[in-house]
Amino acid sequence: MKKIGITGQNGFVGQHLYNTIGLTPEIYQRIEFKKDFFEDSDALDKFVSQCDVIVHLAAMNRHESQEFIYKNNIELVQRLTASLERTKSKAHVLFSSSSQEERDNLYGKSKKEGRQLLATWATSVGGIFTGMLIPNVFGPFCFPNYNSFIATFCYKLTHNETPTIDIDGEVQLIYVGELVNEILNQINLGKTNESYTVNPTARYKVSEVLSMLQDYKERYFDNGEIPMLNSIFEVNLFNTYRSYIDYSSHYPIKFIQHTDSRGSFVEVTRLGVGGQVSFSTTVPEITRGNHFHTRKIERFAVIKGKALIQLRKIGTDEVLNFYLDGKQPAYVDMPIWYTHNIKNIGEELLYTNFWINEFYNPKDPDTYFESVTSDL
Repeated sequence: MKKIGITGQNGFVGQHLYNTIGLTPEIYQRIEFKKDFFEDSDALDKFVSQCDVIVHLAAMNRHESQEFIYKNNIELVQRLTASLERTKSKAHVLFSSSSQEERDNLYGKSKKEGRQLLATWATSVGGIFTGMLIPNVFGPFCFPNYNSFIATFCYKLTHNETPTIDIDGEVQLIYVGELVNEILNQINLGKTNESYTVNPTARYKVSEVLSMLQDYKERYFDNGEIPMLNSIFEVNLFNTYRSYIDYSSHYPIKFIQHTDSRGSFVEVTRLGVGGQVSFSTTVPEITRGNHFHTRKIERFAVIKGKALIQLRKIGTDEVLNFYLDGKQPAYVDMPIWYTHNIKNIGEELLYTNFWINEFYNPKDPDTYFESVTSDL
């Protein structure tokens, strides 16, 4: 079992890496990191001394002063290196650098010099070092107006704002889940590579990405339709878009009922993709679910009875509660990395339609069990 610590654990890439490592506790043990460790040499030394692997992600990307970014990022590397020396650590250190290393800006310079400082440390002690040059990363929970144009577009399109394009160039992209797999592959390889270029998994013009996101807004956000998703990139982009929706105000979405003397008719889902449709009945007071997915797209549609659907983002405490009643059929879509459940809170059978975009595969279920609330 490898003990892994992540500086910048609560940042965009850091939280995805931290949560992914947590899915296989039989292989990896997470060593907790806090931002203020960099201000306390004893706490930093204690952290470093526990780690077999340290992934250094902590860095500043945006500030009104480029000089401040440069100074901050170099100081973080210097403090980490000093701790490695004090503790005589032989940890495998991985450093998140950027394809901006060769650009004429102080952020790129801070990344290049930081990588070189850690490479020098590793050489001097016979340690293992991986310097990763990473293209533009996108994915759920990235901060808008910070370091990803995709995050900014997604936020604006889900909050009644209009995105604008500054420069419509081609951008090399990698999804955060794909980057996490690259990091884990390098950890498992355990060999020094001072300048490892992480290849992008997609290349698109900014306008092409915006066009796809605008289609998601029109079809999905405005009309509830699951759009066509023709590639892994499009699935990842769609899941990224969904993560910026304010779930507490957007859901549940009530269906349009067509009622006459024969009864009622409700259209449940319009699909531009395939997948699997299921139907269930649930007896009163019984709860289904309490699991989460890292890639699957899923819809819960309550047709008859009363239900409580609950969601909680992994690593957080806030629980979102949605009350649905079959007298006004409605649905809630499940975001990735949110554990979720559905409970029959009525006195009759609960009838629910489930749609998910993948057939169930027991060899790769993408289903991880975790209770939404602590009272279960």
